[in-house]
Amino acid sequence: MKRTSILGDILSVLFERDQLSGPGRDKRDIYALCRALVSLEGDVSGHKLAASVLSRYRTLKNKQKIEFFYFLNDQLDLDPERVSELALAYKKDLTPEAFRQLSDASEPERQKFLRRLNQPIGATADIVAMRVDLLRLLNDHPNLARTDHDFVDMLKSWFNRGFLVLRTIDWDTPARILDKIIEYEAVHEISDLDDLRKRLYPQDRHCFAFFHPSMPDEPLIFVEVALTERIPSSITELLTERRATLEAEKVKTAVFYSISNCQKGLTGISFGNLLIKQVVAELSQQFPQISDFVTLSPIPGLNEWLSNQTGNTELSKIALEILENRAKPEDLRAIAASYLLNAKRKDGSPIDPVARFHLTNGAKVHNIHANADLSPNGIAQSSGVMVNYRYELSEVEKNHENFAYQSIVAADKPARALSKIIPY
Repeated sequence: MKRTSILGDILSVLFERDQLSGPGRDKRDIYALCRALVSLEGDVSGHKLAASVLSRYRTLKNKQKIEFFYFLNDQLDLDPERVSELALAYKKDLTPEAFRQLSDASEPERQKFLRRLNQPIGATADIVAMRVDLLRLLNDHPNLARTDHDFVDMLKSWFNRGFLVLRTIDWDTPARILDKIIEYEAVHEISDLDDLRKRLYPQDRHCFAFFHPSMPDEPLIFVEVALTERIPSSITELLTERRATLEAEKVKTAVFYSISNCQKGLTGISFGNLLIKQVVAELSQQFPQISDFVTLSPIPGLNEWLSNQTGNTELSKIALEILENRAKPEDLRAIAASYLLNAKRKDGSPIDPVARFHLTNGAKVHNIHANADLSPNGIAQSSGVMVNYRYELSEVEKNHENFAYQSIVAADKPARALSKIIPY
């Protein structure tokens, strides 16, 4: 009993000491704390300073957050004159010391600040949330893009593939994570836990998500997969309550019907390609008879694009018919195929964001389906049209390279034939 009492006293003293040295004790303002974090003081007391900065940031109002990000942007920036001076010195004298000085000067203090800020437990999630605030401010404060660049640079290094953990999401997954899946589903709304159960519990339905060790209860991205006998033509046939569960030996196709990014603060950091590749590997081991890996994907930019074609001599008539829900299914399919294969941004890549995602990953446009998503969202975005992107494993690398270097949109014959029916 005495030993237990002594141990308790020791733990009590340590706890009290920790409380006294915690973030609430340092009375300096957040800017002084930030400067201390990137100084020599930060080498010694980085953990406590970082905790103080994060604690103080959580109390800031919107105007104060704007001021905070401008402080990072302007006061913790690099010194271009110093960089230029050291670059000239290094050009004349290629010594390790000259290189070190140039390298140090070329890194904004913001980057050192963010690295040191990521020391306390839970800091990574706080920094991801901090970037959500920054992204919200960028439209009105475009100069803050310099700071956002450094956030992205740091987050890419922290969330690289070596740290990501693939986990199967099933009905035995902790409820707190299942709640997150419902919350973050961005393609086909999950109404409640009973609806989620129908997507997880049957043996022909699977869900996979990437996690990061520093955010173990927060999925980064997840994909819902339906195992089928054939390539589907509508979301209803995948999600209907009346369908029969497919026996494992009859599985021929894996359908990625919903891919949702969960963390807005990680916008611009791509996990989708890695996720799909690893899920394909997992499913191929479990179901070696699968011959087709496809998506059933929305076309979120179609109707917005059509609304800008009403003055186009070639497309105005069909565009109005589609927007007014008077178009024939074959015309819907044809215009959607033409949009996906031919409508481009200034950089030569497709206008449609989902198309860019899958084509960048090495998929190809396989087929287009009318009346495939009759939900209010599906009608509003694309008049109910959906597309299959196909991941032909032997062609993925070639398709990716052709798209990345030449903006070539890979497409199977059905989609390419459809795209030629209505001229663009």
